[in-house]
Amino acid sequence: MDKIGKYEFIAEPFHCDFSGHLCLGNLGNQMLNAADFHSTDRGFGMKYLMTIQRSWVLSRLAIEMTEMPQQYERFTIETWVENALRFFTQRNFQVSGANGKIYGFGRSVWAMIDTETRQPSDILAIDNGAINQWIEAEKPCPIEKGDRVKMSNEAELVRTINTHYSDIDINGHVNSVKYIEHVIDLWDIAWYREHQIKRFDIAYVAETHQGDKIHFFREQTDEKTYCVRLVKTDQITQEDTEVCRCKILFT
Repeated sequence: MDKIGKYEFIAEPFHCDFSGHLCLGNLGNQMLNAADFHSTDRGFGMKYLMTIQRSWVLSRLAIEMTEMPQQYERFTIETWVENALRFFTQRNFQVSGANGKIYGFGRSVWAMIDTETRQPSDILAIDNGAINQWIEAEKPCPIEKGDRVKMSNEAELVRTINTHYSDIDINGHVNSVKYIEHVIDLWDIAWYREHQIKRFDIAYVAETHQGDKIHFFREQTDEKTYCVRLVKTDQITQEDTEVCRCKILFT
């Protein structure tokens, strides 16, 4: 079995936006699917981890695209593990069309948690560090790694939403891609008729659960770049906690 996994998908119409191109959120979902297929086939995926009270959680994700696949188009996502440390592992993605055209790349950082304590777990302790045999350090991923999203205290509160059943994933918290979808919804269709997302970075800090409120603070940092900070209000304690930060580069 190769160290690099290759998985074919199709840009189904209901996964595309008004322009007939794949939505960023759905591309993110397919990247996470590819990551799960790759890890499961090689013995360190969610199917196995859940039997030992462990789970992967996404810590950072960066997606940089020159173009998005069009509806009905088949596209391939390649994914591979770039490195693995005790508490974090880096996984990369390449998105290409049927004709070999490269649409873009993704970089991600993952942690492993104990599903009972919700605390970080040692990745290298799983099957005596078997993940190391699947590391592919030679294949290039030409986009920059995600950096810390810096925001001032002047960011404007632009939206507050409630969280519901459909926001929650198998880990019992708001799904990683749901945050992305909620953030890109801060701009309307009129904006997207004139702009497209070149790069989207998100860094996760804390979990959000059903019933919590999420507040979105937005700040424009240059002509083409916006940063968004998400803060939750816990439904029980009513305490506010930052849950993630995003940076969006438009063209």
